[in-house]
Parts: sequence; C-alpha cells; structure tokens
Amino acid sequence: MPQRLGVPGGEISYVDEGSGPVVVLLHGNPTWSFYYRRLVLALRATHRVIVPDHLGCGLSSKPQDYPYRLSDHITNIGLLLDHLGIAEADLVLHDWGGAIGMGHATQGSSHIRRIVVLNTAAFLSPHVPLRIAVCKLPWFGDLMIRGLNGFAGAATFMAVERPLDPLVRQGYLLPYMSWHNRVANLRFVQDIPLSPAHPTWQTVDAIDRDWGVFVRHRC
Repeated sequence: MPQRLGVPGGEISYVDEGSGPVVVLLHGNPTWSFYYRRLVLALRATHRVIVPDHLGCGLSSKPQDYPYRLSDHITNIGLLLDHLGIAEADLVLHDWGGAIGMGHATQGSSHIRRIVVLNTAAFLSPHVPLRIAVCKLPWFGDLMIRGLNGFAGAATFMAVERPLDPLVRQGYLLPYMSWHNRVANLRFVQDIPLSPAHPTWQTVDAIDRDWGVFVRHRC
C-alpha cells in the first residue's frame, strides 16, 4: 500500500515493503513506481524495498507551478530517506532516476553500498535524440507532451521490445491521462541541460565531476 510524505511543493507517494537490507528503486520519465512492480515482489521477502514516485509522477502530487529541477528531485529523495531513517542502501536507477540517484549518492547523505544502473546517465552532452529535442521547443512540447500525450503514450510502443499487454499499458499511463497530470513529463524533458546557461547544467556537472570520486572510494 503506497504511503505519502509531504515535501516542498506537495506530497510524494512511495512503496515501502519487506525488511532487511534496503534497496531504493528510482524510476525515470515517463514511468512511475509501477515500472518496478515485479522487482518489488521478487525482493520484498529478503529486502526492505523503497520505491518513490517523483513529485509530478505516478501517485505523487502534480503541482503545476513547481520548478521540477533535478536538484529538487535529489532533495526530495534525501528527505524521504531521512524520514524513513535509512542510513545505507543499494540503488537501482533507471532513466532520470539515474541522475537523481547519483546526485543523492554524491552528496554523501547516506552510505550507498551497491548501484544497479539501467539505461541512464548523469553526464553533460549537447546532443539528445531528435524526438526529445523537438519536445523541448516552446509551445510544441506543451502540445505534444501535455496535449497529445506524445511522450508517455509513445513510450508504451516505441520503448518496448514487444507489445505491452493492454492492462500493463493502461497501468503505465494511468497517472498521465490529462494535461494537468502530464506536467512533470514535460518538465523532465525541459530540464535536460544542453548548455551552461541551463539551470540544471551545473547540477549535472557536479554529479559528473564527483561521481568518479564516489566510484573510486567504493571500488
């Protein structure tokens, strides 16, 4: 059963199941904690499994005027783990969950034992796929992502190896069925930094710089 924690801007929904060594599973865009449903079932008999929905995603609040910066999401993960009294954990990171989790790890607020990285990155690059780059365009991105559900909806058939079961597809899209509820889908795309002028450039640069130190200290 999901629980909730108040953070600046709204409430985070999270799953906290099982007992034992802690594993934190961080999703990306445009998924939510539903992405890890099978992994939760597999691990909860031997581990304490914590799976938050980032603010604006899944069952969490979807404030319309929230900044939705990478730094905000990193802060929220720290607040959640502090609230739950987590001193050390393993991380499983996918997509934007990678940058968020690596940002949390490099801040040193908890001891990270192991990290599983799934299709993610936390380093600077001036290039993104064209279909993502066009969604960063003013007005066009709003229309495609928030208006036509062209990001979450498209991901259910463009980002899968084989067609999803209709009920699984419905589960992925459930939290993102309106303009209002797709605000974070757009903000995550807009938060991809392509130049030093972008507010999140320095955040990613710091993770990129400090991540090597983090890895070397734990090898």
